[in-house]
Formats: sequence, structure tokens, C-alpha cells
Amino acid sequence: MNRDPKAWERLGKALRSGRERLGLTQQELASQADVSGRAVQTAELGKVPKARMPFTLAPIARVLGWPPGAIEAVLDGAEPPGGWRDVPAQPQIDAERLGAIITNAMVRATEHATAAEIRAATRIAVEEMRRQGLLSTTDAVQL
Repeated sequence: MNRDPKAWERLGKALRSGRERLGLTQQELASQADVSGRAVQTAELGKVPKARMPFTLAPIARVLGWPPGAIEAVLDGAEPPGGWRDVPAQPQIDAERLGAIITNAMVRATEHATAAEIRAATRIAVEEMRRQGLLSTTDAVQL
């Protein structure tokens, strides 16, 4: 069994994409596959199983319309059934450049704010972007 975390993450994303393409909730997919909602949730998280291939993956994949062997193929690097691809959902931006853009926008938008107030507001905006996953916690922003 493939134990590569990146491969399992791809599989989880592909399962979620397939479910969403069918317009199903996790619970609806679980019901149709005759597995628990937790099994669908765990599969979509894409974590490497501790011991063996989860028996719940095959019925989930079957409901999604995947052919036999598709799970193993995706884990081995093949494209998931249905044309899904792992592509960035949004353009990447350098954290320093982002900080400068936000600061410049605030300067233009606020006439009487001090530089310190603008930097503080920029920090708040950057932290919110980190909280929402738009910036990684390791990105350093110079303000």
C-alpha cells in the first residue's frame, strides 16, 4: 500500500471534487455508499491510513462513478476519473508584496491616519488572510 502523504492528500481532494461535482453532501454520499459519514470525511481528509487500505474507499469511489482500480491508480499518480486536476485555485503572491499593496491602499483610503495606525491595520488584514488560509503562517510580511 502506498504510504506517501502527498498521494493520499491528492486522493482526498479527488474524492471531494467528485462528490461536489455530483452535488452530494458528505452524508448523502455516505448513505449511497452504505458507509458512515465519518468514513467519507476521513477519506476526503486524505490522511495515510495506519495499517491497511480502508475498506470504505471502494464503495465511496463506486458511488462517484470511479472504475475498479481507480483508487490505487490515483495513489500511484494517475489523473483521477472525471478530469479533476490538482491545480492552484488562486494566484500566488509574495507576502512582502501583499503587505505593500495593502499598506498603499490604506494610505490612499485614509487621509488623517498616522503611519503607525496604517501599519497596525495592515497587520490585522494580513493576520486575517492567514486565518483564512490565503497566506501561510510561515510567510513573513514586512510592515
